Order: sequence, then C-alpha cells, then structure tokens
Amino acid sequence: MHGGGPEAHRDAPRKPVGTAYGGGCEEALDVPGPPPRPPATKTAPAACSPASAHPANVRRMTTPSPRTLAEELRNRSDSGLAGLLRSRPDLLNPVPGDLTQLATRAGTRASVVRAVERLDTFALQTAEALAVAPDPCPYPALAALMAGDAGDAAVAAELPRAVAALRAQALVWGPDDRLRLVRTARELLTPSATHPSPTGLGPAVAEAAAGMSPGRLQEIIAAAGLPATHDPVSAVAALTALFTDRARMAALLDTAPAESVAVLDRLLWGPPYGAVTDRPAAHLQWLLDRGLLLPAGARNVVLPREAALHLRAGRAHRVPEPEPPVLAPVTARDPQLVDNAAASQAFTALATVEELLKEWDLGGPPVLRAGGLSIRDLKRTAVALDTTEQLAAFWLELAYGAGLIASDGEADERYAATPAAEDWLQLPDHERWAVLAAAWLPATRTPGVVGTADAKGRALAALGPHLDRSPAPEVRRRTLTLLAALPPGACVPPAAILARLRWERPLRGAAAAPGAGQPTAPESATAPAPVEDLRSRLAQWTLTEAELLGITGRGALSTHGRALLGTNPDTGTGPETETDLDTGTAPDTWTGPDEATTTTPTAPTAPTDPTTHAAALLSPLLPEPVDHVLLQADLTAVAPGPLHRPLAEALGVLADIESKGGATVYRFTPASVRRALDAGRSAAELQEFLTTHSRTPVPQPLAYLIDDVARKHGHLRIGAAAAYVRCDDDALLSEILADRRAAALRLRRLAPTVLAAQTSPDQLLDGLRAMGYAPAAESAAGDVLIARADSYRTPPRTAPAPVPDGPPSPDRTLLEAAVRAIRAGDLAATAERKPAPAAPSAPGALPRTTSAETLATMQAAVLTSSPVWIGYVNADGAASQRVIAPVRVEGGFVTAYDHTSDEVRTYALHRITGASELADDSA
Repeated sequence: MHGGGPEAHRDAPRKPVGTAYGGGCEEALDVPGPPPRPPATKTAPAACSPASAHPANVRRMTTPSPRTLAEELRNRSDSGLAGLLRSRPDLLNPVPGDLTQLATRAGTRASVVRAVERLDTFALQTAEALAVAPDPCPYPALAALMAGDAGDAAVAAELPRAVAALRAQALVWGPDDRLRLVRTARELLTPSATHPSPTGLGPAVAEAAAGMSPGRLQEIIAAAGLPATHDPVSAVAALTALFTDRARMAALLDTAPAESVAVLDRLLWGPPYGAVTDRPAAHLQWLLDRGLLLPAGARNVVLPREAALHLRAGRAHRVPEPEPPVLAPVTARDPQLVDNAAASQAFTALATVEELLKEWDLGGPPVLRAGGLSIRDLKRTAVALDTTEQLAAFWLELAYGAGLIASDGEADERYAATPAAEDWLQLPDHERWAVLAAAWLPATRTPGVVGTADAKGRALAALGPHLDRSPAPEVRRRTLTLLAALPPGACVPPAAILARLRWERPLRGAAAAPGAGQPTAPESATAPAPVEDLRSRLAQWTLTEAELLGITGRGALSTHGRALLGTNPDTGTGPETETDLDTGTAPDTWTGPDEATTTTPTAPTAPTDPTTHAAALLSPLLPEPVDHVLLQADLTAVAPGPLHRPLAEALGVLADIESKGGATVYRFTPASVRRALDAGRSAAELQEFLTTHSRTPVPQPLAYLIDDVARKHGHLRIGAAAAYVRCDDDALLSEILADRRAAALRLRRLAPTVLAAQTSPDQLLDGLRAMGYAPAAESAAGDVLIARADSYRTPPRTAPAPVPDGPPSPDRTLLEAAVRAIRAGDLAATAERKPAPAAPSAPGALPRTTSAETLATMQAAVLTSSPVWIGYVNADGAASQRVIAPVRVEGGFVTAYDHTSDEVRTYALHRITGASELADDSA
C-alpha cells in the first residue's frame, strides 16, 4: 500500500472503510497513513453549487492533502467529479454508491486501460515517465524526466496541462510534491522483459539485481570503485547512487573502452535487452563487471534504468511531443468554389443512390448464406453504377445505413429496396442529401474493410456481418472537426490530418521498436517498420467518403459541412472546434455562479438540428430540375440539367442513357422505342410526349423511327399454348419458318395464320426480337399485354443501429443526479456516528437496534430535527445505508428527507435494521 509505513498504520486512528467495488486497489481504500506535505500552489476554491452547503462539502473544503485516491476525489468540487464521470463514462454503470466505490472502480484494469488509450501523446508520455519514476514522484523530478538536464521550454509549458489531464481522469493523484500514478496504470506502463515500454527503459537496479548473490554484488561494487557493504540492500543502494550521480558516473564512463560505449549507445533508447555468450568479449565483460549490464536470464542482459537515464541526459523519451502537430501547409481556396464543388458532388451522390435503387427496383441479388453480397454481384453492381468495386461497396453501405435497401427475409432471401426508399425518392434533393449525411456521420459500418480478411481468413462481404468498427464515428467526426478548425475554404494535406489524429490518440506501444522485450544482440539493432493503424485508415476513408457525399469540396470543408457538424458556418468555429475527443461532441459545461461570471460571449448558434440547417444551406447550391430536353438529329436527346422525376422516368423508358454528367445524353433506338410501346404507349402518344417536352422540333429521323417501330409492333402476336405465333400475314409466317435462326424455337404451322412453338412465350418473344421482328404478347382474350414489371419492395425495415464504442457519454442531467447521489452516499458511509447503547457494530456495518430503540431514535430525531444514520432493506432484499432527517413518525412509517436520493421519502419502520444518531460535528 502507498499510505505510509507500518508505524503510521498502527498508531493512526482508523476510519470506517467503505464498501469496495471490484476489489484490489489500495488507492481506493480509506486507510490511515502519514499526512503528506501541503501542495506548493494554492488550490482554487471550488465552484459554488447547490450541493456546496452539504456537510460532505464542508468537510471537503477543510480536509488536508489527500492520502488516498478516495480522499482526493472527496476533495474535488462537483464540477471536477462531473468532469471525471464525463471523460470516463464506464464509471457510471452502475452509479457508485459512494466515493470509495468510485475510486475503486476507477482503479480497475479494464477502466484504466480504456482511460490510458484515450490520452494524447504528451499525456501518455507523462504517465510513462511517472511509471519509471520513484513513487511518489515530486513534480520537479517529473519535469526533469520529461525535459532532461538541458531543459525544454515547450515541455515545461505543457507539462502542467498533461498532469492536470491525468488528474482529471483519476490516473494521477496527490499534491505536486507527491504525485502518484494509480497502481493499475503503473503496472500497465512500467517496463518489463515481457511488457516493454515506449520509453525504451529497462528495470531499475534494485529490480534487475534482485536475484543476484551477495558475493556477485560485492564484486560489482568493488569493480565500480565503491567501498564494500555488509548486505545486498546497501550494495544495491550504493550502485544506484553511483548511477544517479552525474559526476561519478561520467568519471566511470570515461574509463570505458570505446567498444563498451558503443554497446551502451545501441541499447540506449531500447530495447534495453541483449544476448551474450558464456564467454563474453572483453568490452562486454567490462560492462558486466561494473553493473552497467545486469543479468536478465540465462544468457540475457539488460541496461539498468538509472544508467540509461544518465546516458540520455535524464530524458525518459527520445523525442517528447508536448504540442500537437501543426495542420500545415494550409491551402486557401475560394469558399464559394468549395461550396459549388461540394454541391455538385452531393448531387452526383443522390443520382448514384437513385441509380442503385433503380437497378434493384425489381429485386436485387441474393443474400449469401453467411450474409452479405457475393463478389460477383458486387462487380455487377459496380458496372451498373459505372464505378469501382470499392466505391460500389460504399454506396451500398450508405443506402443500407439509411434504410433504403435491405434483405426481404424470405426463404429465398435477396436484397431489394425498402418502402422507405419510395418516400426518400419523393423528397426534395436537399432533404434526400440530409438523410444520407445523417446516416453516414454516426455509422459504425465501415465499407473500407470490404474485401479484407476477417479473423478466420474469410473475405468480408459488402452488406455482410463483421463490418462494424466502433471507433469510426469518433474518428469521422474528429477528422471533419479538424477541417472545420481551418478558415473557410482552407484545406491541408491528408498527412497533416493523420499526424494530428495519431498525436491525439496514439496507440500505446506503437512507438516501441519491433522486438522490444525480445533479447537481441547488443551489437545490432533494427529499424521499426511503419504499420498503418485502424484509426489512420478510418481517417483516410473519412476524407474520401466526405468528398463523395459532398460534405467537402476540393479537400476543404463546405459551408453546409460545417453546419452538419454544428459549427458556425460564418466563422468556422463552434462547439465542435476544440471538443471532447472521447465522443466527438462538445461536453456539457457545468459551472457555478463564480465561473459563469467569467464566461465570454459566444457567437450566435446554429439551429438546434444541424442536419436540417446543413440541408437548408445546400438547397440553393443544387441545380434546379428542368422540364425539357433538346432533341437532336442524331437520334439523341440532351437534358440540360436534372429532369423532373416523372419526365426522367418516362424518358428512361423511351431512350437509353448514353452518358451522364452535367448534361445527360439519351439515345433513341428501335429497342428503346419498342420498350415504350410494350409499356402501353402508342406512337401518337410518344410523338406528343416528345413535342411537349422538347425545346427543339422533333427531328424527322426520330419521328420515322417511332412510326416504323410502331408499324411493326404487334403485327405478330404471341400467346400461351405452350406458345403460339399469330399473324394476319401468312407470308410473314412463312418467312419465319424458312429462317434458319428459328430452328431453336421449333415452330410448326397449325393454320395459315398460326404457328405453334415448343418454347415458353418469353423465350419465343426474345427469339423473334433477336431475329429482328417486333412481336407483342397477348392475353388469352387476344388483348395486347403491357410489359410493365411491378416494383419489388421488402417489408418495412429499420436501418442498422451503430455499435457504440463503450458506454455513451452522459448528459448534464445524469451527471448532476450521479454526483448528488455519490455525495449523499459518501456522507452516509463516512459520517461519524454516536455509539449505540448496545454492543457497538463493526465500522461500516449496518446499524443493529431493536424495534423499540429504532422508534425512540426516530421520534427523538423528529423533535430535535437532527439527521439519523439508518440501515434499510427494501422489498427486493437489497440492504443500503442512508442518512435521513425524520419529519414525521406515524402508522408504522417514518417520513424523512433522504440525503442519499435528495428527496422526501417514506420508510417502513419494520424494514429499518437499526438507527444511530450522527455525531454533532457531522450533523
């Protein structure tokens, strides 16, 4: 334990120990210990709040320097506790009963690992330095480890911020002259042979020499020029003092052979372990004899931490990174050009998704047995969308995330558009874009991993399982927030964004050289190979996908993109510019009256719904739909802009799309005209349609094409016998029978005007059309069948829910209630009580009194208006401790103000296990 020596534990009066949660953390227990020295700097007064008059707050403001993490938390203001719970939301599930439980939970391994992974680079380096420093560590010693003997102005300026960040997350506690790293964090960050540290330091002399014989230790100190000692402990202390004495250590190294110094240089920045033979070379033996290399196994040696720090001039890290990388070089562009480019791409995104829905209108490809889309179907979709397979996967996942496509859930399962797609197609363009953007921003499904292998070596399929990556929303929002921090229209290279993100969320241990922790020969060293982490790939995918969606334009964040993030589109600033990196959203501020007076005015805020505001800003930038085309003599029609939906649908049946872009080109062919006739349109209706919607006269070749195809259309009639061909012109039927291409149809004449076939009507239609004829299908009554396929839709489906990365960030209401409950529970657990007249119970245990004693205590408390500590068992059998102020006792119930829940409640007297009056100073 870190609370002091055995004498302090034996002589100091003990306080009641609160209920432990999770166990195994000394910092959380209220154990006695020697009082630490007061901090060097004066602590700022806590912000006033409604809970400041609480008895626990009075004790908190008068308590000396904390001896445990629980006492440190007890001395914090309510806003400080709220900040801890906001930055580490896992501590809130469930709400701790008191501050001792909160401290214990904050020291559990899972919670500490999560908190350490969310530190920025410099805060993590500070924690790593504390892990190799003495425990406790004075602030000057920590500053020396971070800045070295020569000092570093940037490190000195940023170190207070890093220590404050570690304190705020309860990873470091204690005053500045006794900084303590939480024990679990120290275990995670302390270097060892199996767990190397990014600092590259090895174990301390005391740790490395723990298994050495006393005789060997005496030989080492004698070779180092130190006097003999009487025991191994003093020998280790003498060797440690030598390595930490700059002058004596420099004198010792001046006598070292050049080869020995070269070995130390190779081990200096890690890994500190090396391998030696049974008969080491002379220069290695020189180091072994003087303890500059200590044994770390049968044939392994290690450079002691104190010696390495001397060689490093006191620095724990080779390159401290106190400041984040600058977003540079900045390229300035005209914001209007950026907005126009983004709007153009947004319109293209809408057209692409619409094309996907049209492609799957009659039903999409089947679903794989393991879920997802097959590689062949993905390729077909990419061809239909005229894009690459990777981009096709993005559009598929975007439509799937927006709830526009899904599987139908039938036995022969396949993908299709959902009923929501019909509603989406009827929306204005800017609202349709808002639906896509709102689905993309918080999505955890990551199309960038499509095609990569999963844990079992199987390729991940589009629309399939295992595509969720929980960090994606936070990385996506943070990447865009960094772009929003730039001036409007400005952009930076993607490498600058990636460098900034790596600094903000470094992968712990990524800075260590490969093979750290594995013995290597002191004579050689290998350079680390760069490995692209998931966060970097997510950021790169974010930049690409934001450009495809029209959130960015030419690499810069658009005006509507800034509004989507909740920033001020005019200034580029807002609640997201410098925000909580854990969730990507601005944290709830919790200020008291004294803090509120110093608040600076803020810019006008955007509407409450950022998506609606972004769509409104995008709307005037999108092209207006047109209601006409330009017919040309080469059997093409040019749409000078996006067409109104009914016009686009009708023209899509009558003509084939030849090219897309700012102006869509349609081409009229005999097959496309026949398709319109099959849909039930007559030649006159087609001529009238083109005349109405064309700004140019209908060209003569197009009119001839329509009339010629219509003249032949329906001349041949096909029905189901198995199938037959009927025609009033028997010469035409004779021509078909004589054609060798009709052999596969197996036709025979039943009558002068009727041919029978041994194929289905669909096959007969396709075959005759391939021969150049224009047959029409007819019903059993002889009427022409209109070939208009019905759209296929899935049953109503909900969009996939994002997979959160840990518990959600608590809102202000939850934080206020949690802090109030924790304070009240801590009061009940730590308040001093008057001894009961019966046998006293153990400290911290539920009070035990008889029913008569309980009733008498309650009645006396009502008369004196004094608080009472009670033990209570609810209807579910759960026991709890509470501090109440009784107001009325009658009918077997007591009505009292409950400090724990901060409300007036009624308790059954028979469920109260015991009652005890609080001491006068606690009341």
